[in-house]
Amino acid sequence: MSRILIEHGTVVTASGTVAADVLVEGEKIAALLQEGTGYPSGGEGLDRIDATGKLVVPGGIDVHTHMEMPFGGSFSSDTFATGTEAAAWGGTTTIVDFAIQPRGGSARQGLETWMSRAEGQCAIDYGFHLILSDVTDEVLEEMQGLVRDGITSYKLFMAYPGVFYSDDGQILRVMQTAAACGATVMMHAENGIAIDVLVRQALEAGQRDPRMHGETRPSALEGEATHRAIILAQVAGCPLYIVHLSAAEALAEVVQARDRGQAVSAETCPQYLFLDESLMAEPDFEGAKYVCSPPIRAEAHRRALWQGIQTGDLSVVATDHCPFCFKGQKELGRGDFTKIPNGLPVVEHRMDLIYQGVVSGRITPERWVELTSTAPARLFGMYPQKGTLLPGADADLVIYDPSRSHDLGAATHHMAVDYSVFEGLSITGAVDTVISRGTVLLSNGVYRGHPNHGRFVPRNRYSGPAIPTGVPGTGRS
Repeated sequence: MSRILIEHGTVVTASGTVAADVLVEGEKIAALLQEGTGYPSGGEGLDRIDATGKLVVPGGIDVHTHMEMPFGGSFSSDTFATGTEAAAWGGTTTIVDFAIQPRGGSARQGLETWMSRAEGQCAIDYGFHLILSDVTDEVLEEMQGLVRDGITSYKLFMAYPGVFYSDDGQILRVMQTAAACGATVMMHAENGIAIDVLVRQALEAGQRDPRMHGETRPSALEGEATHRAIILAQVAGCPLYIVHLSAAEALAEVVQARDRGQAVSAETCPQYLFLDESLMAEPDFEGAKYVCSPPIRAEAHRRALWQGIQTGDLSVVATDHCPFCFKGQKELGRGDFTKIPNGLPVVEHRMDLIYQGVVSGRITPERWVELTSTAPARLFGMYPQKGTLLPGADADLVIYDPSRSHDLGAATHHMAVDYSVFEGLSITGAVDTVISRGTVLLSNGVYRGHPNHGRFVPRNRYSGPAIPTGVPGTGRS
């Protein structure tokens, strides 16, 4: 059995920071030792890693990725092999991707398709949510068996009529079923019916550039849909998780629901915290690089989202990683913004980008860990196996250098995509070492991982909301 002792580092978890050594035996964390104690039974066969001046944190958990995602006859450019390797480079040791029920097919059929794509290809551990695209009596019956198999979260869409869209009656029935079997409903909350009207009007007026993607998806329609999803979840008594929240109006709805004690959580994504809607208006079709749904929004929304992170009203930062190359993929939408594949390459940079909140003083190191690891593990049934450094937990760790600077860009990232939405952004803080279930995947800039290391992680039923622990005070400013 392999043994690793990480020495002289500063251990940061969601609940606190301590100077300690971390002992790993096999695939598990064996102990946190007072710094300098040393290995209690001798040093034979022990690999020592010096973490002096560095942070030792739980491996990142990204609960919103789309590897090999189909869109308009194309697929997102990261496979499970390339995407999970890129995630590992960025300090993420577990992803939860989305399997898609085929229209007219069964939910389990969708899961089996995605399991076959991922098996033997993932460099890190992985799980699946299930997108329900065709809600029927048979699918509702399937959910109970799927929950027993560790698929405990189901995504619905209020957007994309004719593709993924579910009406309010279908949504309510899924929520009632989820409430009965201990599952969580995840919601893409945009009013797709109204958006389609605005899109049609834009095309009829000859407005076809990438910037129209944002202009036809106004923030008010995200707020309205979020309100409707929350009310439906309240009626059903179902836990609700709002994915990729981008708008101040939507956040306000989440705040109100949480204040009255409803089981509502929400994630946002780095693109909504760092990018500006003006990028979609860049000339020569360059704006297509930034097209995602919901769209990137204006500065006022970014300020509101950072405040939601600071107050604990936003529980998670995930990525919605769904990359499409500019050449040959995003270009499919030249002359018609509706045909631009929606999605951005982000999975490699999440930990670094959210650490900038620590650098700027917006959040504590503990809150950084909570947003990127512990809260996702709690909300989606992986805690305490993952998301913490407690003895007995999986030995998923990142040694993070808080002082090393680097610039983000397509020339240096490991995602299988030909551009970066964060090109030239200077970052303070960098991943030094990544360990997944006791195996060193990355050390000193050398990647040691391989595609079949990752294992499928069946997840437990919903057990209650993630309680923010890294938030100083409880008031909102």
